[in-house]
Amino acid sequence: MSRKHIIIGNWKMYKNMEDTKIFLNQFSKLIKGKVIKCDYGIAASYTNLPVLKLNQFHNLIIAAQNCHYEPEGAFTGEVSIKMLKDINVSHVVIGHSERRMYFTETNEAINKKLHALFNANMIPVLCCGESDSEYEAKKTNDIIKNQILLALAGIKSQHVTKLIIAYEPIWAIGTGKTASAVEAQTVCKMIRDYITELYDENTAQKVRIQYGGSVKPENIKSFLEQPDIDGALVGGASLQAESFLGLLV
Repeated sequence: MSRKHIIIGNWKMYKNMEDTKIFLNQFSKLIKGKVIKCDYGIAASYTNLPVLKLNQFHNLIIAAQNCHYEPEGAFTGEVSIKMLKDINVSHVVIGHSERRMYFTETNEAINKKLHALFNANMIPVLCCGESDSEYEAKKTNDIIKNQILLALAGIKSQHVTKLIIAYEPIWAIGTGKTASAVEAQTVCKMIRDYITELYDENTAQKVRIQYGGSVKPENIKSFLEQPDIDGALVGGASLQAESFLGLLV
C-alpha cells in the first residue's frame, strides 16, 4: 500500500510570533514554484498557532504540541481541543518524550487524549521511543509495544487508520546520535506488525509511521527510502526555512 510521506517540524519552545512571521515569509519565497509531493506541517507553541493560521499558505498543516483531554474546566495552563480547532489546528503531537519526562505525562493521560482527539475528528501524532539505557539493555521492542498498547486502549480500528505514529528514540533526540536507516526501519516495521497484531493488516498498512531523532536534509532521504518509514518528526532542522524545505524531498 502506498502511503503519502508526512514531514512535521517540531519547534518545541522556540520562536516568538515575529520569528514565526519571518520564517513563513522566507519559506513562502523558497517554496514558490516548487512541487512538494509530501504532506508537511509545523508543530508550534500555542502563541504561534494563530500566526500560522493568519499566514497559512499552500497545504501547510498546523499542529499543536499538546492538548488537554477535557473539553473545558479548571485546568490552569492547559488548552482544550475546542480552542485548538478554533484556530484551524488539525493535528496534535501527544506523548512526546519531553512531555513524558519533564511533565510526568502518563500512558493513561495519552490514551484519554487520543480518544478526545479522534472524537473531535483531529489527527494525533503519537510519539513513542526508548531511552539510552533501555536501548542498551535491548528493551526497545518491549518499551514501545507497551507504550502503544496502553495508548490505544479502547481505540477503534477506523480511528487508528488515521493515526500518525512517530518513533523517536530518546537517545537520538538533540544528541547528534542517529539511528541508522536500517535500525529505524526495523523498529518502524515492528510497530506496524504490532498494529497488525492488535487490529489487522489492513489497519496497520494505513497507519503512517514517522522517524524522529537528529533528522537533517542530509540524511532524511535514507530514512524515507525504507518501506515502513512514512515521514519524519523533526526538531532543530525545521527551525530554519531553507533546511525545512530541504526536508521535503
